[in-house]
Amino acid sequence: MTKHYKEVKAKADFVEIEKEVLKFWDEDKTFEKSVHNRDGAAEFVFYDGPPFANGTPHYGHIMVSYVKDVVARYQTMNGKKVERRLGWDCHGLPAEMSAEKQLGVSGRKQIEEYGVEKFNDFCRSDVLKYSGIWVEMFKRIGRWVDFSHDYKTMDLPFMESVINNFKQLWEKGLVYEDYRVLPYSWAAETPLSNFEVNQGYQDKTDNAITVMFTLENGMKMLVWTTTPWTLPSNLMLAVGKDIDYAVMEEDGQKYVLAQALLGRYKKQLEHAARVGTMKGADFVGMAYEPMFPYFKHLKEKGAFRVLSGEFVSTEDGTGIVHIAPGFGQDDFEACRAYDENFPVVCPVDEAGKFTAEVPDYEGKQVFETNEPVMQWLKQNGLLVKKEQYTHSYPFCWRTDTPLIYKAMSSWFVKVTDFRDDMVRNNQQITWVPEHIKDGRFGKWLEGARDWSISRNRFWGTPIPVWKSDNPQFPRIDVFGSVAEIKEKTGIEVTNLHKPYIDEVVYPNPDDPSGKTMMRRVGDVFDCWFESGSMPYAQVHYPFDNKEWFENHFPADFIVEAMDQTRGWFYTLTVLSTALHNKPAFKNCICTGLLMAEGGQKLSKRRKNYPDPNEVLDSIGSDALRWFLVSSPVLKGGNLAVDQEGKEIAKAARVAQIPMWNAYYFFTLYANAEGYQAKEVSGSSEAIDNYILSKLKRLGRIVKQGLDTYDVALSCNEIASFMEILNNWYIRRTRDRFWSGDQQAFDVLYTVLVNLSKIMAPLMPFLCEYVYKNLTGGESVHLTDYPQLENIKLDETLVDEMDFLQDLCSAGKFIREEKNLRNRLPLAGLTVVGDNLGFLNGQYQDIIKDELNVKEVKIDNNLAAYAAKTVYLYTPLLGKALGKDMGPVMAAYKQGRWELNADGTLSIAGQTLTPDLFEVRLDMKDGVAGKAFADNKAVVTLDTNVTDELKREGMARDFVRLVQTLRKDKDFNISDRIELCYATDDAELGKALDENKAYVAEQVLAVKVSSSCSGGTKADIEGAEIVFDAKVTDAKVA
Repeated sequence: MTKHYKEVKAKADFVEIEKEVLKFWDEDKTFEKSVHNRDGAAEFVFYDGPPFANGTPHYGHIMVSYVKDVVARYQTMNGKKVERRLGWDCHGLPAEMSAEKQLGVSGRKQIEEYGVEKFNDFCRSDVLKYSGIWVEMFKRIGRWVDFSHDYKTMDLPFMESVINNFKQLWEKGLVYEDYRVLPYSWAAETPLSNFEVNQGYQDKTDNAITVMFTLENGMKMLVWTTTPWTLPSNLMLAVGKDIDYAVMEEDGQKYVLAQALLGRYKKQLEHAARVGTMKGADFVGMAYEPMFPYFKHLKEKGAFRVLSGEFVSTEDGTGIVHIAPGFGQDDFEACRAYDENFPVVCPVDEAGKFTAEVPDYEGKQVFETNEPVMQWLKQNGLLVKKEQYTHSYPFCWRTDTPLIYKAMSSWFVKVTDFRDDMVRNNQQITWVPEHIKDGRFGKWLEGARDWSISRNRFWGTPIPVWKSDNPQFPRIDVFGSVAEIKEKTGIEVTNLHKPYIDEVVYPNPDDPSGKTMMRRVGDVFDCWFESGSMPYAQVHYPFDNKEWFENHFPADFIVEAMDQTRGWFYTLTVLSTALHNKPAFKNCICTGLLMAEGGQKLSKRRKNYPDPNEVLDSIGSDALRWFLVSSPVLKGGNLAVDQEGKEIAKAARVAQIPMWNAYYFFTLYANAEGYQAKEVSGSSEAIDNYILSKLKRLGRIVKQGLDTYDVALSCNEIASFMEILNNWYIRRTRDRFWSGDQQAFDVLYTVLVNLSKIMAPLMPFLCEYVYKNLTGGESVHLTDYPQLENIKLDETLVDEMDFLQDLCSAGKFIREEKNLRNRLPLAGLTVVGDNLGFLNGQYQDIIKDELNVKEVKIDNNLAAYAAKTVYLYTPLLGKALGKDMGPVMAAYKQGRWELNADGTLSIAGQTLTPDLFEVRLDMKDGVAGKAFADNKAVVTLDTNVTDELKREGMARDFVRLVQTLRKDKDFNISDRIELCYATDDAELGKALDENKAYVAEQVLAVKVSSSCSGGTKADIEGAEIVFDAKVTDAKVA
C-alpha cells in the first residue's frame, strides 16, 4: 500500500522541525523568493526601528521582531511586496560609553588627549561587534529580514540625508541656537532631550534644607532648597506676589516665610511672635546680602534682589525660592523676564565639577559638595532646618547617575511652531491600543517643547553649521550635502565624522581681507535626530530614490514598545511634520512591557528570566512567538516572563500541539488507507460542512485581525478553532476515518492545508512543515492568503452546531459538579429555551452520544427551571449615571426592574444599555442544570442512576481500559483482536455479559471470552478484573 504522506510521530520534536525548516529556507532562498515574487505589486512599507548592536538582543527585541515578521509575512501572502531592510543604530551615548569603558578614558579632556580620530575609529569597529549575534538570533526565530542591504546610521549616505534634513529645517526657520538651561548628564558630559529625561526617573533621597538670607531692611527670609550645591551660585530670591507672608519676631530679629507654611517650623519659631503679614508683592525689588562672596560683584548689575515668580507655591518649603539661573529653567526664565540682559553664572564644567569661579569647591563634583556647603552654612549660623526628602528625580538613561540642570548653548528644533500640526497629523494614525492616540502620545504632543538636538560629544553626525571666527564679520553657513560643501568650500569630504569634518575650514566671504575663517560648530546630532531621520536616510533621500520615497511615505506600519511614545515615535513625528506636514506612519502597534515575575524589570544581573537561546533550544521559536504575540502585551498591557519558562511551554498547547495532533491523526489514517486526499468545498455530511464553514469564518476573522493589527484577535480565533477541530470534529468523526471515508479525509485535508496558510505568519515553522508534507508544494510562505471562495459559509449550520457544543459543555459541567463520570449513562436530559425546533433527530443523536444519555427532551418553559436575575456592572454604572446611581441601586435591591424586548433594562426611570448589566439564570432548588448560550437557554440532567445504567457504565469503563491496552501493546489502529477477561465480581461480570456486543464493536474484538489465565489487572468501580488481548487474522463473525 502506497503511503502518500511522511510518517511522523505522535509527539513532535518542534525544535528539530524548526532546524529542518531553517535549513530549507536557507538553501531554497525562500525569503528572497517571497519578496521578488511580488515584483510589480503594490508595496507595503514598514520601518524597522534600528537597534544598537553593541549589546545582545533581549526579549523586548525578540517580541517586536516577531510582530514585524507576522505583519510582513501576512502582507506578503496578501499580495503585497514587502521589502525588509535591517538597520543599525551606530552613533550616540551607548557607543561612546562602551568605548570609554574599554579604552579606559573618561570625559572630553581624556578623549581629546587620546585622540578624537582614534576614539571614533574604535567606536566604528566596536559598535557592530554583536551584530553577528543579532543576525543569528533573527535567523533562529524565523524573522525574515534583508541582511545584505542593511543600513547603518554611521554610513556616509545615511549621514548626508541627516544633514540635509537639518538644512531643510534651517531654510524653513525651524532651527535656532540658544543659551538655556538643559538637563545635563555630567557622567556622559552631554545634555539630554526632554524625552530622554523621561526614560530615567528614579526615587532619590536628598537633604532638604532651610537657610536664611538677610534683606537690606534687616529681615531674614527663610528659603528652602533640595540642592544645597546650587547656593554658591545664588543670584536672586523669588516670592509669589499674591502669597501672604508671616512676619515673625524673636529678640528683635524679624523672620519671613509663607503664612500657610508656618506649621512646618513650629520648633524653629517656638519663641517667636507673629508681628505682621505682608504680601509677596511688598518684597519685590528689595535687595539682600549675598550668602556667598563668589559673585557679589554682580550686585551692581541687578543681582541679589527679590523678584516675583509664578512657579512659587505653598505646597512645600517656605514659599520663598532661591534662584540660581545657571541651574534651573524656571530660575533662568524668571531672571531673563526681570532683565533680558541679566547675568547668568554657571560655574560648573562638563564633568559636573565646580570651576575656579568657586575656589572653595573647585574641582569637586557638585553632589559631593552638598555636605561641605551645609557644614559651612551651619558654622555661619545660616542653617535653620535640615531634613530628608524623597522625590522622583531624573537619572541619565545610559550612566544611571542623577542629572543636573545646566545653562549652555544648544541647537533647537522649533517644535512649538508646528506643535498643532503634529497633533492634527496624529489623528490620521491608527494606534493599537487606540487610547495611545489621544492619551499617552497625544498628550505628549500637546505639551511638546522645542527639542535640543545638539550634543557636545564626538561619535555622531555633525551639526552642519559653520560660523565666522571673527565677530566683526558675523556669518553662518549651513550645508545640506557633501556636494554643497565642495561647491562652497572647494574641499571634498569623504567622511562626515569628527575630526575630518572639522578640518573643513575656509575664508569668510564677508571679510575682504580674507583673514576671517569659517569654522564648524563642535557639536554632533542627538542620535534621536538620526532615528527620526531614518525614513529618509535609509534610502538616501532626496539624493536617491526621490520618486519612490515620495510615493511611499508615510510608512504603512511600525511597532515598538510603549516607551517609544517619548522616543522614536515622537522624533519620527517631529521631523515628518516639520519637513512634509504628514505623519511618518499610518499604523502603529505600541506594545506593553515584558516583566519578570512579580512585576520586576527583566534583569541580566538578577537572571530573573529564562535565557532566550535556551528557550529556543528546548521549546522552540513557534511556541515563543505564540506566547508573545497572543498576549496582552500587543494591546499595551504588560506580560510576565516566568523564570522557568513554563508559561512559554504552555503556549505550545494552545495551537501548536493541537495543530500537530490533527496533522498526525490525518497522516496516520490516510497512510493506513493508502489514500491521497484532495481539497474540497463541501460534503454530504453536516459536520463536514460545519468545520469547512468554521474554517472560512476563521480565515475572515484572522484576516480582519491582521488587517487591523489586532494580532491577539487572530490568535484567539485560531485557539478556539483548534479546540473545535480536535475535540469536536475529529473526535466525533473518528469512526469515519477508521472506515476509510474519503469525504472525511478530503475535508480534514482541506482544513489542514488552509489552516497552515492562515496560521503561517503566526507559526511559520510548523505551518511550513505541515504544508510541504501534505501538498508537496515549495513553501506555504510563497502562497496567497486563502480566500476559500468555493466553500459556502452556512451561517445557520454554524450557529446550530455552536449551540450544540455549548449545550454539551454545560451538560458535562453538570456531570462534573454532580460527580457523574462521562462513561456512566444517564436516563435523559432536558433542553429549555425558545426556538429549539432545530434540535431534530440528528442533533439529538449527537447530544445523546456526547452526554451519554438515553433521551433528549425539549421544553420552552424556562421559568419552571430557572429564575432570571440581573447583575449590574456598578463601576461602569456609576460613571454613566452619576447622581442617579442611588435610586437605581435601591430599585435593584428591591427587584423592581424589567427587561425590554430590545435587550435594554428599565429600572428607576432609567433605561440601561446591555453593556451596563448582565442577565443571569439561577437554577431553582432541586434542578441539576446550567445556563448556556449567553443565558438564553438551560440544560438539565436526570441524575438518577439505575442498576442497569450503572452496569452499562462499567462496560464503558472496560472499553477504555482495553483501548489503553491496545496502545500499550502498540497494536495498529485497524488490528482485530481476541479479548479475554476474568473477574470474581458478579455485578461486573453481569455488566460485561450484558454489553458484550458493544465492547466487541468498540475495541475491534472478533472474540470476547470471560476466561483469562493472566494479563493486566485493573479496577472498575471497586471491582477487580484481569484482561488481555492479542492480534488475530480472524474476521468478525
